[in-house]
Amino acid sequence: MEQQKIDRINQLARKARAEGLTAEETQERDALRREYIDAVVGNLKGQLDNTVVVDEQGHRRKLKARDRKKGE
Repeated sequence: MEQQKIDRINQLARKARAEGLTAEETQERDALRREYIDAVVGNLKGQLDNTVVVDEQGHRRKLKARDRKKGE
């Protein structure tokens, strides 16, 4: 994500605390926040995809996606 967009998120957050946001600014803030979250999650997934675990015997293996059950 570009630094300009992060700066805009911070600017809108300061304005929201100080005086409140218009409906358009709230929509812009929400869209920028979603974009930021998606970028962070994408970077984390990419990092985890390239992570290797080494066990006691020195065997290397890639991390696998964990199966999630409902209710957990």
